[in-house]
Amino acid sequence: MKSDSDELLKKHSNLIHSHDVTVASHTQREEGEWMLQTLMIKGYDVPFKYKRNKKYQNLTGKRVNLTYYPREQTVAGFKIETMQVVRIRLA
Repeated sequence: MKSDSDELLKKHSNLIHSHDVTVASHTQREEGEWMLQTLMIKGYDVPFKYKRNKKYQNLTGKRVNLTYYPREQTVAGFKIETMQVVRIRLA
């Protein structure tokens, strides 16, 4: 039986799926009409970002499954690597 993430990975070759990772920190802040969610994952040095239309439960210390794209973002003239989350599920 194939999961949703398997089908996404098959359709989009540059997607990455991480299974059962631990959230080290989770911040939420307003960005217009959206809440920007930023996760730091244990063992990774880059932020994982996604948007929701309202606040969400704090995921710090929880184990999650993530599907994401790597991307670069320019902040104050510096290029910073971030991960754009397209799917997140509690493990």
